[in-house]
Parts: sequence; C-alpha cells; structure tokens
Amino acid sequence: MNPANADDLSFDAMLCDIDGVIRFYDTDVVSRLEKRAGLRAGTTAAIGFAPENDLPLLLGQITKEQWAHSIVQSLVPDVSRAEAQMLATAFTEAESRTDDVVVRLLRQVRSYCPVVLVSNATVWLDEDLELLGLRDLANDVVNSSLVGVAKPDRRIYEIAAERAGVPTDRCLFVDDREENTTAAAELGMTTVLYRSAAGLEEALAPVLESSLLT
Repeated sequence: MNPANADDLSFDAMLCDIDGVIRFYDTDVVSRLEKRAGLRAGTTAAIGFAPENDLPLLLGQITKEQWAHSIVQSLVPDVSRAEAQMLATAFTEAESRTDDVVVRLLRQVRSYCPVVLVSNATVWLDEDLELLGLRDLANDVVNSSLVGVAKPDRRIYEIAAERAGVPTDRCLFVDDREENTTAAAELGMTTVLYRSAAGLEEALAPVLESSLLT
C-alpha cells in the first residue's frame, strides 16, 4: 500500500488492473513446447511482452495476427519456423482463469463505490470479459488499446478517475506492477501493490467491514 495513505484507507472509487490481479493465463502448454524446443522457460513470454512487440498491440496499433508474427520472427533464430509458430499460437491463444476471491472482493467494493477496471489490454478485451462472465464486474473499463495510452502514462489514470467521477486523490488503485502503482501514487492515489488475493482482502477488510455496518 502507498505508505502516505496506508493508515487511512478511504476512497471514493476503486481502479483495478485485470491481468495479474483478476485474470491469470495457463502457461503449461507453452512451457512444454519450450522444453521440447530446447528453450529456457519463459522465453516466449519475454518476447511476447517485450515493448517493441507488446506495446503496439496494447495501443491498438496492430492485430493479434501481427503480434503473433512478431513473436515468430523473434523466435526463428533459435528454433525452426514450425516450432516458433506453435509457440506463438499457444502463447497468444492461451486459456485463462479468474481468481474467484478477487472477483468477490470487487463485487463487494462495487456496493460501496464505483469500480473501474484499468488495463493495458487488447481490442478484444470485452469479448474476453464476456467469456469469463465479468462484463458486469465493474462500472466501466478503461482499455489502453481503445483510449490510446497505456500504464504507466498518467493520462490513463486520469481517464479512469474521470470515468469513476471522482478526483484522482480519492481513488484506490490496485495493480501487480510497481511502476504502475508508483505512477498512480504520484497522482495522489492510494495504492495497493497486488501480490495475492489474501493480501488484497486484508487491505480492503476495514473498508468492507465498515460498509457492512452502514
């Protein structure tokens, strides 16, 4: 939590990341393919999430197919093209799951104040949320690929606060990446650096317990 506000967790809106907090991807298939190809575990993810490959996708500038192609091109020097294509497909089409505890917490918070999801995400995020049964989880979704800016750019936080209808210094921001919570704190937001569902539940307990009493 942001040390400046840690003793007084009061807020009028909650802004929350999606991937790494609510949604998690199954990496087993990619890991098996990497092992078979003689690659170090995590190689494909490192390439897929490299800024030169990932950021254009998250800003809505390229398609999923173009993203997959960039992964293939980066893998080809070390593996065959067929192996690279299998890895890219497995990575870009990986199945995902949601953390039921975090989903429950967000639904509870939404009964207390607006919840806005803030994600460096793809143009098909709405479809993903529909498949996961999460379209009604939040009051709004700020998707980097649709607004044209990505965390930790301050503008995406300002957009999220505006969508929530509250000043930035009355927002709680939750994210699993420190550079993103740092940027939010610089705007005066209270922040929680997500490490586990249990940790988030503990951080929110005073607010949720208080809301149940009112």
